[in-house]
Amino acid sequence: MRQIVFASAVAMLATAATAQDIAIPGQPERVLSADGAVLRGLDKVAGTSRDIRLMNGQSDMIGHLQVTLTECRYPEDNPAGEAYAWIEVQDTRATTALFAGWMIASSPALSALDHARYDLWVLSCITS
Repeated sequence: MRQIVFASAVAMLATAATAQDIAIPGQPERVLSADGAVLRGLDKVAGTSRDIRLMNGQSDMIGHLQVTLTECRYPEDNPAGEAYAWIEVQDTRATTALFAGWMIASSPALSALDHARYDLWVLSCITS
């Protein structure tokens, strides 16, 4: 019984791989670095949002949060469709960082800022 289930799973994966529904292991995506990123900040209490253009190494404020972009990367074959940005968020009223890590444009909930009032996500890299 286990052999039948395993064989079926292998057959499904082989079919999916030939149909290009999943990434084929051993063929990594080529990722390039960009000059900056476009982020969107949301004040959930006021109900307002604004786009923030940051170049690598720059910071901007969203309320009392300081947002710093370290780097933005994008896939060579899809520069407008995906972005990976290393973001650091510091509350200016506290000494600890609220967030430091990669945010992914296509999956904002995967690595998100957890704050009661503000939300932040990556829209795209600045490539020119």
